[in-house]
Amino acid sequence: MSYATIMVYVETDGTPRERVRLSAQLASKFNATLIGVSARAIRPPILVDGIAVATPPDGIPDIEARLADKAEWLRLVADRPKVLWRSAIDFPVDALAREARSADLVVIGPMLVPGDSYCSLDPGEAILRLGRPALFVPGDFGAMQAEHVVIAWKDVREARRAVQDALPLLYEASRVTIAEICEPGDEERTQERLGDVASYLERHRIKGGPRVILHREGPGAAQLIKLAQEEGADLLVTGAYGHSRLGEWVFGGVTRDLLGNSPICCLMSH
Repeated sequence: MSYATIMVYVETDGTPRERVRLSAQLASKFNATLIGVSARAIRPPILVDGIAVATPPDGIPDIEARLADKAEWLRLVADRPKVLWRSAIDFPVDALAREARSADLVVIGPMLVPGDSYCSLDPGEAILRLGRPALFVPGDFGAMQAEHVVIAWKDVREARRAVQDALPLLYEASRVTIAEICEPGDEERTQERLGDVASYLERHRIKGGPRVILHREGPGAAQLIKLAQEEGADLLVTGAYGHSRLGEWVFGGVTRDLLGNSPICCLMSH
């Protein structure tokens, strides 16, 4: 029960060292290969009446130089022997989704330049396209030992996938809490569902304590974050985008709120 390959996305500008160091720590913990991925797309020229009036500053030689610098930076920060590197002149999400075929777990962070898909990875779009679990590391991340993990349960496909994908980390944890937010009157059925999840984990030699959280005013993500902080957990395991992403962003959703507000790491699967 392990991860053989950890992949980390590295922006050409401003990637936090802590994200790379965490990826290297996980690779060491599981004796896994670490792969760094980076990409940057060429911006189109500025057109006026169909005529190019300005050339973007990032040409192919400049992008190639940036990517080469990041490869050296990654190896220096990771400071471990088994480090591979993949880069492309391409949109970050496209490049990472393509390279994710080589990974068991992909480590990503927030979009460093919001709205700029040429140089920054959109974590929400990446999670939808990777086909692999994503470990989202917030921008103000401090540390993740994953000694206590909270599973944010909802009886949907994405949550089942997330628990399965998190098994190596759950197996190493000293404490696991399984939590579900439910409406008043649904406590008994919720407890039954959580009991089944706890039994599943026990068969994998993982002990998890069920916990029912009654739905209160405010977003569900805030309640989960509060629970994790009160419990001293530093990893939240959750399914991502249980319905269409368009619906999530228009009407609000737990995935969107966690990507925007979680102070702790989140392992997400779609």
